[in-house]
Amino acid sequence: LPSFDGYYWCRQIRGVSTCPILFISAREGTMDQVMALENGGDDFISKPFHYEVVMAKIRSHLRRAYGDYAPKVEERMVEQHGLCLYPERLVLKLKNQEIDVTRNEAILLEMLMKNYPRIVSREVLLNKLWDSESYVDDNTLSVNTTRVRKKLKTLQIEDPIETIRSVGYRLHITWDTGMEK
Repeated sequence: LPSFDGYYWCRQIRGVSTCPILFISAREGTMDQVMALENGGDDFISKPFHYEVVMAKIRSHLRRAYGDYAPKVEERMVEQHGLCLYPERLVLKLKNQEIDVTRNEAILLEMLMKNYPRIVSREVLLNKLWDSESYVDDNTLSVNTTRVRKKLKTLQIEDPIETIRSVGYRLHITWDTGMEK
C-alpha cells in the first residue's frame, strides 16, 4: 500500500467500526500475523491461498459479526414525557404517531430531550451539530430549530422549544404526556 500500511488502515477502521477485518498478504512471517491481529485485524491469510478457504473465513466472520452469532444490540431511544426519539433510525414518535427527522433534527432533539429541563446553549448545540461554531452562520441553528418546531407541530405539539434570548434553547413540555397530575 502506498503512504500507509495495512496496520494503519486497520486502526483507522477500528476507530469507527467493529466490522470484520481480514488481512491477505504475501508475507508469511509470524510477526506480520501478530501485528495484524494486535492492530485490530480478525484474521490473517497468507498467499498463496485457496479461494474456498478465504470465502469460508469471510462467511464465518460475517456470521459472527452480523448473523446468528452476533451480539444483540438494543436500539437506542431517548424518551421525554412520552416523546420518543430513535436517533439511529431518525424517527420521532408520540403515542401512535411517527415522523421522520433529519440527522441534524435528531441531534438537536436529542440534546434538548436529554438535558430537559435545563437550557442548552447555542454554542453547545453548534458544536454538537457541526463540530465547530466558527464556520456556521448564526442563523443556521435558528433555521434548524424552526424545522424541528414544524416537525413537532405535525405531532400536535405546540411551542415545544423555548428560546432563551442570547443563551440557547430549552425543551418545554406542552403536550399531553398521558400521565395523571
